[in-house]
Amino acid sequence: MSVTQVRSDIRNIAIIAHVDHGKTTLVDGMLKQAHVFRNAEAAGERILDSNAIERERGITILAKNTAVTWGGVKINIVDTPGHADFGGEVERVLNMVDGALLLIDAVEGPMPQTRFVLRKALAMGLRVIVVVNKVDRANARPAEALNETFDLFIELGASDEQAEFPVVYAIGLTGRAGYAPDALQNDLTPLFETILKEVPAPQIDPDAPAKLLVTTLEYDDYKGQIGVGRLRSGTMRKGMTVTRITPRGEQSTGKIQYLFTYHNLSRQEVEEVTAGDILAFAGLETVGISDTIADPADPTPLPPISVEEPTVRMTFGVNTSPFSGREGKTGWGTSRRIRQRLYDETRSNVALRVADTDQPDQFVVSGRGELHLGILIETMRREGYEFQVSKPEVIYRQDPDTGELLEPVEEVHIEVADALTGTVVELLGARRGQMIDMRSESGTTYLKYLVPTRGLLGFRQQFMTATSGMGQIHSLFHGYAPMMGPIPGRQFGSLVAWETGVATSYGLDNAQLRGTLFIGPQTEVYEGMVVGEHIRPEDLAVNVAKAKHVTNVRRSFAEEGIRLTPPRVMSLDDCIEFLAEDELLEVTPLSLRIRKRVLSNEDRQKEQKRREKLMAS
Repeated sequence: MSVTQVRSDIRNIAIIAHVDHGKTTLVDGMLKQAHVFRNAEAAGERILDSNAIERERGITILAKNTAVTWGGVKINIVDTPGHADFGGEVERVLNMVDGALLLIDAVEGPMPQTRFVLRKALAMGLRVIVVVNKVDRANARPAEALNETFDLFIELGASDEQAEFPVVYAIGLTGRAGYAPDALQNDLTPLFETILKEVPAPQIDPDAPAKLLVTTLEYDDYKGQIGVGRLRSGTMRKGMTVTRITPRGEQSTGKIQYLFTYHNLSRQEVEEVTAGDILAFAGLETVGISDTIADPADPTPLPPISVEEPTVRMTFGVNTSPFSGREGKTGWGTSRRIRQRLYDETRSNVALRVADTDQPDQFVVSGRGELHLGILIETMRREGYEFQVSKPEVIYRQDPDTGELLEPVEEVHIEVADALTGTVVELLGARRGQMIDMRSESGTTYLKYLVPTRGLLGFRQQFMTATSGMGQIHSLFHGYAPMMGPIPGRQFGSLVAWETGVATSYGLDNAQLRGTLFIGPQTEVYEGMVVGEHIRPEDLAVNVAKAKHVTNVRRSFAEEGIRLTPPRVMSLDDCIEFLAEDELLEVTPLSLRIRKRVLSNEDRQKEQKRREKLMAS
């Protein structure tokens, strides 16, 4: 009969927090103080944010594993994303740990995304250590932040034991921690001591057959697909035969050819791993998230990971613009290649869904939000793919009992200066938002709303403009509710190129009187390409490639006297938010072009007249 033992030489923890509350920076400090680097100064900042997009946006997208040794105990650390759109990552990695560090900003207190991740951690019964970070900031209020955190624990249904959480105060940037905000030590020793004391050591059954649930996938050019997970029982050895059980119950056998554990910032190849540790393995032909890897002597699956369903979808398709094939990698714009890439993504990105359509060159991709899908588009673009995407749309459901149509609703938290509160209330009112809380503190108003997801598509840009970039908006999925009524679409139409050619200063000078331009002189355009935003609600075709007639009196350099307003630079997120129902976004490694679905101006005008006739009759 097997006996459960406590493995006291290991602790497994996740670091959870709101976006930008300093998770990755604190891990930097832990790595440096555990002497991972010979020269801590040369290590740089945000070491774990290795992905280029993560570094640019300053957010963690992919959960990452690392490990440090402190006082003879190995601490496996998982850095998790803070944004609710990447909740699929969070839900998976919490399966691997016994405790969590919850980072709270000493000025802002617990924020919306904190609530999302903490709810998951408490539901799994994890031991949570609260770290009040950035206590050196101006206006820091550690006592109030701690009280708000306690209230949040109670609100989320924490048990009595979970609500009596240990607290550490820290400055992640300088790597200091202490048990009181005004008595910090010169290093993170109090944090390490609290982890060893409070986070329970893994309880294991070393004599039972080996069993592991795959929670993360990595890829190596030489070793192939690598599965990552925590060994629940037994011992896994290099070269042993294992059974892979999918969540659907399908079974296949294979051999573990490579076995790794994490130490510091690297994977270390080992001969065997005992239960309780987090490991990576390779050698099986295919591995998927939620697969159970088990000893063939006991091929019973572990409970699969449950991930919330997607709420937003977009159509990805082959680029059909006149400029297709110019800028992507050769052959990387075909439907076969795009389809393969999208389906490969679903293997590691568990919150993503991909479905074929009745058109072989179009695929419906569903995710947790605009940001979730936007990161996928940006990643594919950087890999060299060329494709086009449609405007995001929400995924509706039917009530199984009443047959009523339900739509996804987001809980929206907003911080804005008192003077701009009226503007924001008006904007959200038009988008069917329902205010559920409002409070004002020292010149800042905090608003809490329930808003239909379709009301938030394209809203961020409008919000930033209305608050002059000073407002903060965060949202997380609340649930499904009955339809909340019509929501107004985009206020202004598009300026559309009249013909194919190269934009001239003369043509742009005439067009800029009609709205805001997205392009500058010498930009190649094609008929049906959107070149700007109109000042009226309807679309307008403009000839931006029009050249000034040159005579011996009017010489060609007469264009030099024209003064153009600099064009609006559109990021990927801006383009996705700008899209109208009848528009597509052409994505290539070098360019982002918004275009009409129907490129011919004549055909669009005919369609418009046909619609007007139908409405009149």
